[in-house]
Amino acid sequence: MSDMKMAAQAAGLFATYDVPDFFCELLNRKDIPPPGLQQVRDRLARFDLAELRRRAAAVEAQFYRLGITFTVYSDREAIDRVLPFDVIPRVLTAPEWDHVERGVQQRVRAINLFLHDIYHERRILRDGVIPAQLVLGNANYCQAMVGLDVPGGVYVHINGTDLVRDRDGRFLVLEDNARTPSGVSYVLEDRQMMLRLMPDLATGLDLRPVDEYGPRLHRALAEVAPAGVDDPQVVLLSPGIYNAAYFEHVFLAREMGIPLVEGRDLTVEDGRVYMRTVAGLRPVHSIYRRLNDDFLDPQVFNPDSLLGVPGLVDAYRRGNVTLANAIGTGVADDKAVYAYMPRIIRYYLDEEPILTNVETHICAEPEGLAYTLANLEHLVVKPVGESGGYGLLIGPHATQAELEDFRGRLRADPANYISQPVISLSVSPTLCPAGVEARHVDLRPFAVTGRETWVLPGGLSRVALRKGSLVVNSSQGGGAKDTWVLAS
Repeated sequence: MSDMKMAAQAAGLFATYDVPDFFCELLNRKDIPPPGLQQVRDRLARFDLAELRRRAAAVEAQFYRLGITFTVYSDREAIDRVLPFDVIPRVLTAPEWDHVERGVQQRVRAINLFLHDIYHERRILRDGVIPAQLVLGNANYCQAMVGLDVPGGVYVHINGTDLVRDRDGRFLVLEDNARTPSGVSYVLEDRQMMLRLMPDLATGLDLRPVDEYGPRLHRALAEVAPAGVDDPQVVLLSPGIYNAAYFEHVFLAREMGIPLVEGRDLTVEDGRVYMRTVAGLRPVHSIYRRLNDDFLDPQVFNPDSLLGVPGLVDAYRRGNVTLANAIGTGVADDKAVYAYMPRIIRYYLDEEPILTNVETHICAEPEGLAYTLANLEHLVVKPVGESGGYGLLIGPHATQAELEDFRGRLRADPANYISQPVISLSVSPTLCPAGVEARHVDLRPFAVTGRETWVLPGGLSRVALRKGSLVVNSSQGGGAKDTWVLAS
């Protein structure tokens, strides 16, 4: 029996909770917990397991009733799903959050400077800090953005930085999401649900609020509207009801108090964007687009797209409308470019990274490929163009046949892969069928940038609900937790 388990004896809800040799966000933090965190521990310990299950069932029923779902296109039996929600919160202390917040703000500054540079002077490429082919040959590099000045130099208005914690509790950056990061609606809805159905757990705690997100995002999008517009019209452009994140599109439009539109609702005339309304055409100045580059404008990208707006890129290049995020930002969240982010931060900011990367080997480079092939059974290998946990290999969990198959893929297309060591991800107590058990978690803080960068306190904590799994993505069976940031 572990020391952790012995210490938890007679601890009510945690009496049988056993943590392997991982950093536990709540019960095995290897430090003296602040009063607020100790309060959460004590209150949870007094819960009866049956009562906790009753409240968890009530939460799930509420999510179904409110239609808080996401779509899994690969599942023929259950396309629309409620994101599994765990009622045991993940708690961050004020110093921990200060470290995360500063690190995310630093990273967003560097990403915006990097994007401006690669679409203008390309100094970082000439100076050999990052291989030119990795950027200019990247599938997400957009020629239409070359020489285009965006308002305030902001390319990434909404950013999601995926963080994990290692065995010692250090925060590490797993990847950047600089195109259309999703999941913030769950952060806001999860908090409302916790305060409604678990009020006795949060009462009296000084928690950082999350309900500012909608107004903050609207303000930022208004700040980056074209110059000379006193009362800019902001809209949210959605692919439509069949999109996996459509619930979030509706939710965010409501939170910001702006119209939710599809491509057919917009038109471009004389280089300006208008929204069709019953009262006639209305000018549009800022577009929060949840539509990938390829579908945005059939005159520039995919000519078969029925989701975009013909002429939108021309209006954008003329400076008559702002797109958030900017076109071509996918270069910055490419998994191979990610490996260079520490160098990018030093190059543009002359600072050491506050949040460090997970060690990464680029298989497009001979030494990276050789190392990966020689150590495949010990590494996580990811395709650079995939997301959602698809197409990756977790070496220690793979069969011999799977390892050999992946070796063939690596040799055939090394530029499509990176590899990283398996990180002993932190765990958090989670309500499971057999009781409260340790499950691995990550964290996605959301940053909003207008004239300055604001980071939503906490972010989306995703939890791998399958025992032993390191994959937290909702599309792969993961769930979510409410993330509490102690204000002091």
